[in-house]
Amino acid sequence: MAASANGLGDAPRSYATRPHIFLLDRSFAIAVNAAAGIFVVLVLGLFAMLVHGSWESLHAFGLRFLVSSTWNPVTSTFGALPFVYGTVVSSLIALLIAGILGVLAAAYLAEFAPRFIAAPLSFLIEMLAAVPSVVFGLWGLFVLAPFLRTYVAPPLQAHLGWLPIFAGPYYGVGLFTAGILLAIMIFPTVAAITRDLIRAVPSEMREGSYALGATRWETVRRVVLPAAGSGIFGACVLALGRALGETIAVTMVIGNRAVIAASLFAPSYTLSSVVANEFTEATTSVYLSALVELGLILFLISVVVNGLARLLIWKPQLLANGSRVLTWTLRRRAGA
Repeated sequence: MAASANGLGDAPRSYATRPHIFLLDRSFAIAVNAAAGIFVVLVLGLFAMLVHGSWESLHAFGLRFLVSSTWNPVTSTFGALPFVYGTVVSSLIALLIAGILGVLAAAYLAEFAPRFIAAPLSFLIEMLAAVPSVVFGLWGLFVLAPFLRTYVAPPLQAHLGWLPIFAGPYYGVGLFTAGILLAIMIFPTVAAITRDLIRAVPSEMREGSYALGATRWETVRRVVLPAAGSGIFGACVLALGRALGETIAVTMVIGNRAVIAASLFAPSYTLSSVVANEFTEATTSVYLSALVELGLILFLISVVVNGLARLLIWKPQLLANGSRVLTWTLRRRAGA
């Protein structure tokens, strides 16, 4: 049956004979667009609220707020640099650890593990993402921090203590503990998304690599992972967005001190932690406005990071990258 000029086939004739169908279709379209528009309005409204709430701080401190290390509510002098530093460093530690372990775990689950092992193990990893943050925080404070203080920090200081990042005393709470705890929390995100990306790589690419004599490990390392590389990077950035905004768990193990120290063993502070700890103690308008500005900074960072992650995950280059990798492998094998 030939389609009509507007691409709807017999839709106009159906509308003419049954007008209520047209009304239902239009109502459904309006409802769908309104539902999507509500979230856009909410995001824009949240941004406007944060800008309005932080306007006094923006006017009083300007860009100096981002580069100042002074946080003194008594003198109403505020700077966000220690909190930005603590947020970025703890998140990068988490991303480094969770990125490596997450990709390796995903490769094992998708390519090497037997089905009777991969299914329950995948379920357990995904269940880890459902554990509440406060539970992670309590576990980190009473289990992880003492373990790191007793069994991990002493060897690091004995062999790598000459490095500034491992110098100084370690009391169990600090950037190091917060980074490892965040790594455990974002590990399921990296592993689950990467596993699905690896499974999405066409089987023809694997078969072509096997036909050239490559082992399974060589195929995964040279063909599968490079083909899914863009999406894997997006998964890591998406997990970074989760780490940047984590509050209660980090607050319980980071030490909560507004300083910038080279050592990972030193206590620190994050943007979300200082807002959670001091919001109820803000007794002046500029103090409250400075805390709201911290929330604005965190909001902008999260939007940028999550937007970049979504863009990378949706980027339609999986097959193109995989084809280039396979072509390179074929040419190299032929030249050998």
